[in-house]
Amino acid sequence: MSELFVVGMSYRTSPVEVRERLAVDAKALGDELEMLREVADLREAVLLTTCNRVEVYAGDPATREAALDAVTRWLGERAGEPVDTYVYQHVGLDAVRHAYRVASSLDSMVVGEPQILGQIKEAYGAAKQAGAVGALLDQAFTRAFSVAKRVRRDTEIAAGSVSISSIAGDLATKIFGDLRGRRVLLIGAGEMGEAAAKHLRKEGATLYIVNRSREKAETLAKEHGGHSRGLEEMAAELAQADVAIASTSSPRFVITPELMRGVIKARRHRPLFLIDIAVPRDVDPRVGEMDNVFVYDVDDLEQVAQANLGARRRAADEAEEIVQHEVRAFERWRQASDLKPVIVGLRQKVRGVLAAELERTLPRLPEMDGRQRKSLDKMVDAMTNKLLHHAVSELKEHAGTPEGQVMVENASRLFDLASGSTEERADAERVAEELEPAPGR
Repeated sequence: MSELFVVGMSYRTSPVEVRERLAVDAKALGDELEMLREVADLREAVLLTTCNRVEVYAGDPATREAALDAVTRWLGERAGEPVDTYVYQHVGLDAVRHAYRVASSLDSMVVGEPQILGQIKEAYGAAKQAGAVGALLDQAFTRAFSVAKRVRRDTEIAAGSVSISSIAGDLATKIFGDLRGRRVLLIGAGEMGEAAAKHLRKEGATLYIVNRSREKAETLAKEHGGHSRGLEEMAAELAQADVAIASTSSPRFVITPELMRGVIKARRHRPLFLIDIAVPRDVDPRVGEMDNVFVYDVDDLEQVAQANLGARRRAADEAEEIVQHEVRAFERWRQASDLKPVIVGLRQKVRGVLAAELERTLPRLPEMDGRQRKSLDKMVDAMTNKLLHHAVSELKEHAGTPEGQVMVENASRLFDLASGSTEERADAERVAEELEPAPGR
């Protein structure tokens, strides 16, 4: 069986201006994935893009090294520049460990945030719908979902501020010391805007919400005691706000230098703090060069996020132990999967010899009825199991070791394990399953 590998970049390795060029709308994931698989010759792959990372999980390529290079080139073409200095690669168990840490939010800017798991499930679902999920990725991702669930259930990883939106609210609090009575403008009423609204309301801020859909802004404002505005009123609201948090899904800048010139004039030198948590970004970076305007993007939130992590460090350590335990469990599954063709082949070979001898003997026993014939067939299965028991046990005990690999090669050569018919393989797999120990034993 092939090994899982990951090629990607995150907030740790690349700036937001590169990551935003790689952002993929959820509706386009399937099409992008199809192009990627064709370019890199990948049988199975999952494409994950969030505000803080873009990653390709894949397995079973024709040539792994060529696939790694092809994926990296594909990312560079979409980014419009070489990305070799930004990209990381993980192979085998390191890739499995990375997937588990990402799903459990241990690799997130805000450790413990819950959004990443939903984003991974969405990416996995798109890949499955596109027919890009095989046995390897299916096991890796379904196990990753279970690991993430266990981490959240068994640790305090989610204590405190655990989202980009809440960290943005924390930054606003740090800027002013106290948000009570401060006018905070939320630009965007989506999931991130809603999370920010909850946090800011607790801090006592006066909320104003602008959104392309006025109805959605009204609903969010009503829920959190704020005031709704249409997107056309954004400039007027920016002129009044103490701080603005932008989180729209627009593919283009919604706050530009042209817009801000009038806003700055109306503010009469009063400073404005803009916190941009969208990817692609909502605020043109040139706005940060304007007088009395201070712009923070998602990468600037990392320092605040690290400070908040201090209180959850023990929980993070506990989560890392869970991840490591589950990585070992995945390796046991992979080793068993690697052995299955050999066990099936041994079963097919041995049972075939015994069954052939039985067929040669049966003509000498004309008085045998159907029930007796079934008894002999069961005897053939029992003899096969007993003959193979020690060999199978030894193969499993040494699975994943150099000695085990030699044993597999020797067994294949000594028994001349070649492919049989589909019916023979199905029968062999059935009995091979019977040779497997029960879970937990």
